[in-house]
Amino acid sequence: MSIDASTVAELRKRTGAGMMDCKKALMEEKGNIDRAEAYLKKKGLDTAVKRLGRPVGEGLVGSYVHAGSKLGVLVEVKCETDFVARTEDFQSFVKELAMHIAAQKPAGITREDIPSEMIEQRKKAATIDAEMDKKSGEELEKHVETALEDFYAEVCLMDQPYVRNTSVKVGDLLRELIAKLGENIVISRFCRLEIGA
Repeated sequence: MSIDASTVAELRKRTGAGMMDCKKALMEEKGNIDRAEAYLKKKGLDTAVKRLGRPVGEGLVGSYVHAGSKLGVLVEVKCETDFVARTEDFQSFVKELAMHIAAQKPAGITREDIPSEMIEQRKKAATIDAEMDKKSGEELEKHVETALEDFYAEVCLMDQPYVRNTSVKVGDLLRELIAKLGENIVISRFCRLEIGA
C-alpha cells in the first residue's frame, strides 16, 4: 500500500512522532489517519512506561502569579536533557501546570505525598456516612474506597482532572508528554503561596 507524504506530514503534525513511525502506523492501519493516530498514542504510552525511572538532571522551574499578585506558584519539572527542556511542548506543559496548581490547590504530587492524617480523616468521615446509610461489610468498604478515590482526585496533583480539560487527569497529560518527547519527565516539587490562606 502506498502512503502519500502529505498524510504522513499531517499525522506527524498531529502526534509529534517521527516520520518513519508515522509511515509505519499508517501502513499498519491501511492509511486511516485517525486509527494511525490512536496506534501511535498507544505505542507512545507503552514506551512512556518504560522510560519511568530513568535519571532526570535537567528541566525548568515554571511560575504563575495571579492577577492582583495575591496568589503565586512555583513548580519544578525535570527531564533527561536540556534539549527537551527547551522544547515548546515541555515549556508549555510547565507553564500550564503552574496555572493548574494555582487553580486546583493540590496537597501533594502523588498519593504518597498526601499526609496520612488527611487520608485517615477522609476514611473516618466516609465510614460514618456509610454507617448512617446502614451500609456494612463489602458495601461499606466499597463506599470508603470510592470516597478515597474522590478525595485523591481533589488533593493529589497526578489524580486531579486537568483544569482546562476535565476529562483528562494531570498524570495522563504527563505520560502523553513523556511519550511524545521520548524522555522521562518528573514533576518534582511545587510551592503555592496565597495571601490570607
